Amino acid sequence: MINLTEKDAGLAVLEGLTSNVKQIQDAVLKEILTCDANTEYLRSFLHGSSDKELFKKNVPIGTYEDFKPYIERVANGEPSEIISGKPIIGFMLTSGTSGGKQKLIPLNNKYLENARLLFDLRYLVLSTHVDGHNEGKGMQLIFLKPASKTPSGLPASYATTYFMKSDYYVKNLPSYWDTSSTSPSGIKLCPDNKQSLYCHLLCGLVMRDEVTRVCANFASILVQGITFLENFWREMCSNIRSGQLSDWITDLSCKDSVSMILGGPNPRLAYLIEDICDQKSWKGIIPQLWPKTKFIECIVTGQMAQHVPILEFYANDLPLVSPNYASSEAMFGVNLDPLCKPQDVSYTFMPNMSYFEFLPVGEGNDTIVDLANVKLDRYYELVVTNYAGLHRYRVGDVLQVTGFYNSAPQFRFVRRQNVVLSVYLEATTEEDLLEAVTRATQLLKPSGLMLRDFTCYPHISEAPGHYVLYWELKGNNDDGIKELDSNMLVECCSVVEESLDALYRRYRSKEGSIGALEIRIVQQGTFDSLMEYFIAQGASLAQYKTPRCLKSPEALQVLENRVLACFFSDKLPPC
Repeated sequence: MINLTEKDAGLAVLEGLTSNVKQIQDAVLKEILTCDANTEYLRSFLHGSSDKELFKKNVPIGTYEDFKPYIERVANGEPSEIISGKPIIGFMLTSGTSGGKQKLIPLNNKYLENARLLFDLRYLVLSTHVDGHNEGKGMQLIFLKPASKTPSGLPASYATTYFMKSDYYVKNLPSYWDTSSTSPSGIKLCPDNKQSLYCHLLCGLVMRDEVTRVCANFASILVQGITFLENFWREMCSNIRSGQLSDWITDLSCKDSVSMILGGPNPRLAYLIEDICDQKSWKGIIPQLWPKTKFIECIVTGQMAQHVPILEFYANDLPLVSPNYASSEAMFGVNLDPLCKPQDVSYTFMPNMSYFEFLPVGEGNDTIVDLANVKLDRYYELVVTNYAGLHRYRVGDVLQVTGFYNSAPQFRFVRRQNVVLSVYLEATTEEDLLEAVTRATQLLKPSGLMLRDFTCYPHISEAPGHYVLYWELKGNNDDGIKELDSNMLVECCSVVEESLDALYRRYRSKEGSIGALEIRIVQQGTFDSLMEYFIAQGASLAQYKTPRCLKSPEALQVLENRVLACFFSDKLPPC
């Protein structure tokens, strides 16, 4: 593993990686094929060869379903060699909320090495943009879900949990790590999400003068955390005033950890936090509560983009840093301009992480290209060959090339390929939907409202079918939403329709094959309940992302039980 303890050495590594993309990618593929050529999966295509051209000619581009039988055989006790030349040490569980189904992704120590290197590169980049970026502590909302075991005895857990609890991680901890967080490990490991979140925030408040960064995996988790704080700050202040933790916190590791941090009664701090929180508007609440905060760190791209306006409301002018791009299948890249605006985030791919290929999107051209041969401004679907047995695997992400750093391409995350909404012959992508909703929510601003979260589903039980959007709204002030403006929300429906693509508008206006778009306003807290439903089904809070399109009747019922009002578009969109 590359040692990044010195800044100059780290920058030299970064320059080397990004200046020799083709050579490094060729070496990565050669290493993988040499190791895996005689696995059961590859042998049927390569007959023991590790030749690159034969690989490209014979090995098909595959989806999870193609690899699933091999993965399940290893999970059930067969040798790793049926799919991977390196020992499989466990499995990553995907969240199952963005693509619809939870997957088991095989991993080995190489994944952990790459994850640590990406972390180091992220740390290095921040050090060049933010003075004293590692001073003080991070108020980090991290949730580590207990691992399960496959029939073979191999562990299966979510990425954050696996990485942070692995022997590799513990042995290779950065020197500053033990003291860098306001939350002791007991809180992160708490199996009860509500108790863990309460204790994360309480510790962050007690240590407010030491907090220099506020962090979570995703923007949605930070928004949820601040919403939770709005409901519990009075109780937390009572804990701080008395020096005693609330009785409902029963997890022993949380109780012991927080009791040590509380230290005893602190009425002065309790009064100060009450004075900050007890105001009509929580605009800029993050820098008010944590005045030394230099930046907020979380993923704000893809489906997290819709949380940016409300996060910016809480953050005022603090930078929103979206540090890196990774998945359960592989590490991909780093944001080399971490202080850029959320809409400008691009990730520079690191060529040593895996072997990357790209399928052109929307060009009528299915010729797959290497990382070194992608073209500026083009859209591609990402295909990865990793060190743990996935060969030419369609990750399902659509990316756009935005530039190059040395010879390394930089990509904007556009959408998940397989998340679409359709009721007739049109196909609305996640990107289309996010852009349309973003335009419509501009109408909310004069009323002091923000969109807290949303999802949708294709209503096709009646003809013509139509789009149903569930919106949870939030007021700028703490006095809630007193009244819904029907005219404004009907206009929101129309703006969403006007913003969708030409095919949708044609079927809606000229042919009448699509019915009027509907927005259903749900009670505040509804999307927290939806998240709790998915977590009860096995999802991880640390990786949870609100599904942008729901088809599960049980999940839809969570929303339907909380609908306050329904509004329909009252005019046809222009063709």
